[in-house]
Amino acid sequence: MVAPLNSVLILFSALSFLGYGSACFLSAYMKREFERYRLASQRTLVGGLQLCAAIGLLAGLSQPWMGRAASAGLALMMLVAVGVRIIIKDSLPQTTPALFYLALNAYLSLAAF
Repeated sequence: MVAPLNSVLILFSALSFLGYGSACFLSAYMKREFERYRLASQRTLVGGLQLCAAIGLLAGLSQPWMGRAASAGLALMMLVAVGVRIIIKDSLPQTTPALFYLALNAYLSLAAF
């Protein structure tokens, strides 16, 4: 059984990545961002993985192993995102969302499910 606060955190992360993943396919802004990251060819892969992981987080509410796997995958993705932001010399405010989602999903994978 997932604790109530953890359920809220899981839902927050899942909804966030449903949004981010969808934006990878639908948003001109995200297309420009992936070009800025020098990862334009990876945009649809990243978006698809984010959507799958978001669904995995939701499935984790009844199948904890899925939630752990999905949150660990998102934490790894956000670790790479932080690295990309460092390489392209983004500012700390630009890097903070990736750091936040890295910490959130690392917590979820280790303690929430």
